[in-house]
Amino acid sequence: MVRTFERIIQKLNSDRKFSEILIGSIFALLARAAATGLSMLATIIIARMYGAKAMGVLAMINSFLILVTIFTVLGTDTSILRLIPEHTAKYSVTSAFHVYRKTQYFVAAISIVTGALFFLGSGLVAGKVFSKPHLSFFFGLAATFAVFRSIMLLNIMAVRGLMLIRTFAFMQALPSLAMLLILLVATIFFRNPNNPVYAQLAAWGITAVVGAWIMDRAFRSRMRPDDAVHSMRIKDIASISLPILMTASLHFFTGEVGVIMLSMFRSESEVGYYSAAVKLATLTAVILQAINSMAAPKFSELYHTDRKDDLFYVARKSAKLIFWTTAPILLVLVLLGRPILGLLFGNDFTVAFPAMALLVIGQFVNSISGSTGHFMNMTGHQNVFMNIIFVAAVINVVLSLVLIPKFGINGAAFASMISLGYWNIHTLFFIKFKYGSSIGYVPLFR
Repeated sequence: MVRTFERIIQKLNSDRKFSEILIGSIFALLARAAATGLSMLATIIIARMYGAKAMGVLAMINSFLILVTIFTVLGTDTSILRLIPEHTAKYSVTSAFHVYRKTQYFVAAISIVTGALFFLGSGLVAGKVFSKPHLSFFFGLAATFAVFRSIMLLNIMAVRGLMLIRTFAFMQALPSLAMLLILLVATIFFRNPNNPVYAQLAAWGITAVVGAWIMDRAFRSRMRPDDAVHSMRIKDIASISLPILMTASLHFFTGEVGVIMLSMFRSESEVGYYSAAVKLATLTAVILQAINSMAAPKFSELYHTDRKDDLFYVARKSAKLIFWTTAPILLVLVLLGRPILGLLFGNDFTVAFPAMALLVIGQFVNSISGSTGHFMNMTGHQNVFMNIIFVAAVINVVLSLVLIPKFGINGAAFASMISLGYWNIHTLFFIKFKYGSSIGYVPLFR
């Protein structure tokens, strides 16, 4: 098995068209693996030292802040991933920097206003949306960190756009590293039951500040006085970003609706059990994100230079790499998921195994589909992708409303599995009928 895997990697690495993505993906994968390991260690500490209830509270705060930053980033984190390589290829690094800087100021301004509004309405959010009015203080506190999380997301994507592989690897690991260190110090010296929330918010703040400084230096070191600059208005950036915003909003509902619905109908502890299941089931997301982080800017570059054959060649190679690196992990989770849950989080968490198994099936469909979402966004089909995700979100919400009151975390997991499978398969069919070629990969099938 190991030798087979080594031969596959060697063959991919000898491919000049794909080697850039492969090398970059290895760095990104190592960073994501480190980040996931650190995050998992923090989760284990929270589960064993603070309990399932604390995990549930942190999961709700995370979901809330993800929701807030959807409306502060406004899809610019994905559009900047497309615009930076596009401007660098067509015009200059200085032109790309102007787009980035204008987007950064825009996101910061929107974040401050939106964060203030959510801060004022934190009681309403805690009581009406999450059915947990006693947590209104934490929702208000999280709203004040919206600007930091928004700038953090924008900077991480901008690094990807510049193809700064080692810097991107560092920025991927920094939030998890900062979270773990702060949590350890707080646990040893303060032992407040709310330490996990405070540690998470502080980690995002540190990453945002460090990332902004790194991006400024990275751009300025590449800029030249005679660079050509193609100016883009905020209106032009928004025209690309807003469909992506809608897609991001719908992604939020497909990814976080389980936590929100469980918060409405079940206890914080059950939310914590579901959070643990999601943590394990989405381990393969580390690999997908690592490969996609390098593939997405390449998709944009090849598409906007009208190299369609190379585009599909790279997309299919990416899908093949995703499959062979994720399938073994998913298989282990299905076979040994129950003892792994008990070993890592405690025996109480083994009740989450059926939910985790359902989530793993959804991740398998995601794995064989390849980089569907990034392919659509980088090739100008963000509106079509938005419509596909909208239907998937509706499916998820309807199934969750029907299943969660009766089946709890298993109902949430089943709804997520069906939704994830739907949008991946639908997107693959769209690409096949649009271009006459597919980007997915399943062994023995062409």
